[in-house]
Amino acid sequence: MTDSDALDRLTSSAYQQALEVIASVEPRIADATRQELADQRSSLKLIASENYASPAVLMTMGTWFSDKYAEGTIGHRFYAGCQNVDTVESIAAEHARELFGAPYAYVQPHSGIDANLVAFWSILAHRVETPALEKLGAKNVNELSEADWETLRHELGNQRLLGMSLDAGGHLTHGFRPNISGKMFHQQQYGTDPETGLLDYDVVAAKAREFKPLVMIAGYSAYPRRVNFAKMREIADEVGATLMVDMAHFAGLVAGGVFAGEENPVPYAHLTTTTTHKSLRGPRGGLVLAQEEYAGDVDRGCPMVLGGPLSHVMAAKAVALAEARQPSFQTYAQRVADNAQSLAAGFLSRGARLVTGGTDNHLVLLDVTSFGLTGRQAESALLDAGVVTNRNSIPADPNGAWYTSGIRLGTPALTTRGFGHDEFDRVAELIVEVLSGTEAGTTKAGGPSKASYLTADGVAAKVKDAAAELLDKHPLYPGLEL
Repeated sequence: MTDSDALDRLTSSAYQQALEVIASVEPRIADATRQELADQRSSLKLIASENYASPAVLMTMGTWFSDKYAEGTIGHRFYAGCQNVDTVESIAAEHARELFGAPYAYVQPHSGIDANLVAFWSILAHRVETPALEKLGAKNVNELSEADWETLRHELGNQRLLGMSLDAGGHLTHGFRPNISGKMFHQQQYGTDPETGLLDYDVVAAKAREFKPLVMIAGYSAYPRRVNFAKMREIADEVGATLMVDMAHFAGLVAGGVFAGEENPVPYAHLTTTTTHKSLRGPRGGLVLAQEEYAGDVDRGCPMVLGGPLSHVMAAKAVALAEARQPSFQTYAQRVADNAQSLAAGFLSRGARLVTGGTDNHLVLLDVTSFGLTGRQAESALLDAGVVTNRNSIPADPNGAWYTSGIRLGTPALTTRGFGHDEFDRVAELIVEVLSGTEAGTTKAGGPSKASYLTADGVAAKVKDAAAELLDKHPLYPGLEL
């Protein structure tokens, strides 16, 4: 028996016993857990923000670190008995610093939005609160008079933020009005060229000069191209803005060295935020990387924004970041990017329309209007065929953010399963087959519907069978039997 076989048997035994323990209390949860694995094993997962964490990462979350309160930071907690949490947080932060070459890493955020909130308020503290306190001769806000506090509070709540618009590929947390980021700041947004769908740095610079934001956000959740962060920093410096980069989607490509030089945001951003799942293949959570000048402000994330850190998730982050520091992860990251190219080429060769005409990162954005569908209809029809995607806005989307005109597809998850060029070309073929065989439905009043759809008889079943053939060649968690 090889070491790998022995580890597979150990992993299977551990999960089988864990599920038996869960079932002894609430069998429906154990059943749902087994079913979730079965569903993930039997579907083509193409959601760009999802991946498969290793058994080691998953197991790390199921420990008694879950039971511990640990507000504060390393060596300075508001609760006693946190010495082991200090160890875990220190290890996770060390791996994050070394992996990304960052001066400082804060691993407590529970999610990407929490990481962004910590970054926002760190900038406000550094750029607005601290200078105001120094001017007033106060050590902290508790020493301010009510009048001075009201003045400062008003100033904190009226700063300017410039971020990428949602339909151009930005994220909700980059100043979208319904999101807290859009309510915290006086915000404006930059888009992409209406003809090419690409960022125009001259236009971004002109917008920044006109608006003069305190915070400028770069990064994306649905922009299928790379960004020159040196240029973004140059723009931010010119107008006196703090550059914040949200690399939640492409952090794995940074960690794996695919994005290097001016395409690596960490050396250029004052603060860089990310999730630890997605292309990093870790647990659901977030982290903040910072230059030295912002380290002290970020370190106040709890109690400034966060409550008790999730110590069990910080432990899982440490394991995932340790995995990402292995040479094999660099190979994986390059394959993610290569596979995205293959997926894009597969669509283009079959006449499908891609936003920006292709990709050079980990995702493609498919414009489904050429199929006569909305994003919601396309997403639902594909799900029926065993292909899991998510609908997504495209630039100047006529269908808005709910129905949308596109679907976003990413390669990280299926690359983890071992898919390569030929499989992703076949995936593109299957998706085009479903969309070509689907038409929009009608409303009860007889008009065109943005939600209902009709797929030709047999298409969904045929594609699901073809998808199963691909998936059977690349099993998920091979050796794990439940």
